[in-house]
Amino acid sequence: MAKVYEFIADGTEEIEALTVIDVLRRAGVEAYTVSINETNEVNMSHGVRMTCDLTVADADFSDADMLLLPGGLPGSTNLNECEAVRKAITAQFEAGKKIGAICAAPLVLGGLGILRGKRATCYPGVESQMTGAEYTHELFTIDGNIITGEGPAATLPYSFAILGMLGKSAEAEALKEGMMFNHLMSTK
Repeated sequence: MAKVYEFIADGTEEIEALTVIDVLRRAGVEAYTVSINETNEVNMSHGVRMTCDLTVADADFSDADMLLLPGGLPGSTNLNECEAVRKAITAQFEAGKKIGAICAAPLVLGGLGILRGKRATCYPGVESQMTGAEYTHELFTIDGNIITGEGPAATLPYSFAILGMLGKSAEAEALKEGMMFNHLMSTK
Protein backbone atom coordinates (compact mmCIF):
# COMPACT_ATOMS: atom_id res chain seq x y z
CA MET A 1 0.00 0.00 0.00
CA ALA A 2 1.27 3.47 -0.88
CA LYS A 3 2.32 5.66 2.02
CA VAL A 4 2.14 9.46 1.80
CA TYR A 5 3.02 12.18 4.28
CA GLU A 6 1.75 15.75 3.92
CA PHE A 7 3.46 18.55 5.85
CA ILE A 8 1.15 21.12 7.45
CA ALA A 9 2.27 24.51 8.78
CA ASP A 10 0.51 27.41 10.42
CA GLY A 11 -0.95 29.37 7.51
CA THR A 12 -1.43 26.37 5.20
CA GLU A 13 -4.30 26.67 2.71
CA GLU A 14 -7.09 24.42 4.00
CA ILE A 15 -8.50 23.17 0.70
CA GLU A 16 -5.08 22.22 -0.64
CA ALA A 17 -4.21 20.22 2.45
CA LEU A 18 -7.51 18.60 3.35
CA THR A 19 -8.82 17.79 -0.13
CA VAL A 20 -5.67 15.91 -1.09
CA ILE A 21 -5.67 13.87 2.13
CA ASP A 22 -9.39 13.16 1.72
CA VAL A 23 -9.00 11.93 -1.86
CA LEU A 24 -5.97 9.80 -1.00
CA ARG A 25 -7.72 8.15 1.94
CA ARG A 26 -10.88 7.52 -0.13
CA ALA A 27 -8.64 5.61 -2.56
CA GLY A 28 -7.11 3.50 0.20
CA VAL A 29 -3.76 5.28 0.38
CA GLU A 30 -2.10 5.36 3.80
CA ALA A 31 -1.92 9.17 4.08
CA TYR A 32 -0.72 11.12 7.12
CA THR A 33 -0.79 14.79 8.02
CA VAL A 34 2.40 16.03 9.68
CA SER A 35 2.50 19.20 11.79
CA ILE A 36 5.76 21.12 11.60
CA ASN A 37 4.91 22.64 14.98
CA GLU A 38 6.00 21.18 18.32
CA THR A 39 2.42 19.94 18.79
CA ASN A 40 -0.07 18.27 16.46
CA GLU A 41 -2.16 21.48 16.36
CA VAL A 42 -1.96 23.78 13.35
CA ASN A 43 -3.80 27.05 12.63
CA MET A 44 -4.54 27.13 8.94
CA SER A 45 -4.82 30.16 6.67
CA HIS A 46 -8.57 30.78 7.02
CA GLY A 47 -9.06 30.09 10.71
CA VAL A 48 -9.50 26.31 10.62
CA ARG A 49 -7.70 24.65 13.49
CA MET A 50 -6.42 21.18 12.61
CA THR A 51 -5.02 18.31 14.62
CA CYS A 52 -2.43 16.47 12.53
CA ASP A 53 -1.65 12.76 12.78
CA LEU A 54 2.04 13.30 13.64
CA THR A 55 4.57 15.99 14.36
CA VAL A 56 7.62 16.35 12.15
CA ALA A 57 9.83 15.55 15.16
CA ASP A 58 8.06 12.21 15.69
CA ALA A 59 7.89 11.08 12.06
CA ASP A 60 10.19 8.86 10.03
CA PHE A 61 9.83 9.50 6.31
CA SER A 62 12.11 6.71 5.09
CA ASP A 63 9.06 4.61 4.14
CA ALA A 64 7.35 7.43 2.22
CA ASP A 65 6.29 6.78 -1.35
CA MET A 66 5.43 10.48 -1.64
CA LEU A 67 5.87 13.69 0.35
CA LEU A 68 3.43 16.56 -0.16
CA LEU A 69 3.57 20.29 0.44
CA PRO A 70 0.25 22.17 0.41
CA GLY A 71 0.37 25.88 -0.33
CA GLY A 72 -1.01 29.04 1.15
CA LEU A 73 0.76 31.94 2.79
CA PRO A 74 2.38 32.14 5.18
CA GLY A 75 2.12 28.32 5.21
CA SER A 76 4.51 27.80 2.31
CA THR A 77 7.03 30.21 3.82
CA ASN A 78 6.75 28.39 7.14
CA LEU A 79 7.35 25.04 5.40
CA ASN A 80 10.36 26.53 3.63
CA GLU A 81 11.82 27.74 6.93
CA CYS A 82 11.46 24.32 8.59
CA GLU A 83 14.80 22.52 8.39
CA ALA A 84 13.19 19.11 9.03
CA VAL A 85 10.90 19.61 6.00
CA ARG A 86 13.79 20.72 3.80
CA LYS A 87 15.87 17.73 4.92
CA ALA A 88 13.01 15.25 4.30
CA ILE A 89 12.22 16.70 0.86
CA THR A 90 15.91 16.63 -0.14
CA ALA A 91 16.27 13.00 0.98
CA GLN A 92 13.08 12.06 -0.90
CA PHE A 93 14.37 13.74 -4.07
CA GLU A 94 17.82 12.17 -3.79
CA ALA A 95 16.17 8.75 -3.40
CA GLY A 96 14.23 9.35 -6.64
CA LYS A 97 10.90 9.19 -4.82
CA LYS A 98 7.76 11.21 -5.50
CA ILE A 99 7.17 14.78 -4.30
CA GLY A 100 4.18 17.09 -4.71
CA ALA A 101 3.74 20.80 -4.07
CA ILE A 102 0.81 23.08 -4.88
CA CYS A 103 0.11 26.83 -4.97
CA ALA A 104 2.98 28.73 -3.30
CA ALA A 105 4.68 25.56 -1.96
CA PRO A 106 6.76 24.94 -5.13
CA LEU A 107 8.92 27.77 -3.75
CA VAL A 108 10.29 25.18 -1.29
CA LEU A 109 11.30 22.91 -4.17
CA GLY A 110 12.73 25.87 -6.10
CA GLY A 111 14.84 26.93 -3.14
CA LEU A 112 16.25 23.41 -2.83
CA GLY A 113 17.16 23.27 -6.54
CA ILE A 114 14.74 20.39 -7.13
CA LEU A 115 12.92 22.13 -9.99
CA ARG A 116 16.05 22.91 -12.00
CA GLY A 117 15.40 21.75 -15.57
CA LYS A 118 11.85 20.59 -14.73
CA ARG A 119 8.46 21.74 -15.97
CA ALA A 120 6.35 23.04 -13.08
CA THR A 121 3.38 25.19 -12.17
CA CYS A 122 2.42 27.26 -9.14
CA TYR A 123 0.18 30.08 -8.02
CA PRO A 124 0.75 33.07 -10.32
CA GLY A 125 3.36 35.36 -8.81
CA VAL A 126 5.40 32.54 -7.25
CA GLU A 127 7.04 31.42 -10.51
CA SER A 128 10.09 33.63 -9.87
CA GLN A 129 10.84 31.46 -6.81
CA MET A 130 10.80 28.20 -8.80
CA THR A 131 14.51 28.46 -9.56
CA GLY A 132 15.45 26.80 -12.83
CA ALA A 133 11.94 25.56 -13.67
CA GLU A 134 10.02 25.99 -16.90
CA TYR A 135 6.75 27.57 -15.72
CA THR A 136 3.74 25.91 -17.40
CA HIS A 137 0.73 27.80 -15.98
CA GLU A 138 -1.20 24.48 -16.06
CA LEU A 139 -3.64 23.28 -13.38
CA PHE A 140 -1.05 20.65 -12.51
CA THR A 141 2.20 19.55 -14.09
CA ILE A 142 3.95 16.21 -13.74
CA ASP A 143 7.63 16.00 -14.64
CA GLY A 144 9.15 12.68 -13.68
CA ASN A 145 8.63 12.10 -9.97
CA ILE A 146 7.54 15.70 -9.26
CA ILE A 147 3.97 17.02 -9.44
CA THR A 148 3.12 20.67 -8.92
CA GLY A 149 -0.30 22.30 -8.77
CA GLU A 150 -1.48 25.80 -9.54
CA GLY A 151 -3.73 26.67 -6.60
CA PRO A 152 -6.97 26.02 -4.71
CA ALA A 153 -9.16 25.41 -7.79
CA ALA A 154 -6.66 22.82 -9.07
CA THR A 155 -6.84 20.73 -5.93
CA LEU A 156 -9.16 17.99 -7.20
CA PRO A 157 -7.41 17.43 -10.57
CA TYR A 158 -4.05 17.57 -8.72
CA SER A 159 -5.28 14.98 -6.19
CA PHE A 160 -6.51 12.60 -8.90
CA ALA A 161 -3.18 12.97 -10.73
CA ILE A 162 -1.34 12.08 -7.51
CA LEU A 163 -3.40 8.88 -7.34
CA GLY A 164 -2.27 8.09 -10.89
CA MET A 165 1.35 8.60 -9.88
CA LEU A 166 0.80 6.16 -7.01
CA GLY A 167 -0.55 3.48 -9.37
CA LYS A 168 -4.17 4.08 -8.43
CA SER A 169 -5.61 5.31 -11.73
CA ALA A 170 -8.66 3.04 -11.49
CA GLU A 171 -9.44 4.40 -8.03
CA ALA A 172 -8.98 7.96 -9.34
CA GLU A 173 -11.48 7.31 -12.15
CA ALA A 174 -14.00 5.81 -9.71
CA LEU A 175 -13.62 8.80 -7.39
CA LYS A 176 -14.05 11.27 -10.25
CA GLU A 177 -17.38 9.64 -10.97
CA GLY A 178 -18.47 9.14 -7.34
CA MET A 179 -17.49 12.64 -6.23
CA MET A 180 -19.36 14.16 -9.21
CA PHE A 181 -16.14 15.58 -10.66
CA ASN A 182 -16.94 14.22 -14.13
CA HIS A 183 -20.34 15.88 -13.97
CA LEU A 184 -18.73 19.18 -12.95
CA MET A 185 -16.32 18.99 -15.86
CA SER A 186 -19.14 18.17 -18.35
CA THR A 187 -21.21 21.26 -17.45
CA LYS A 188 -20.12 24.52 -18.94
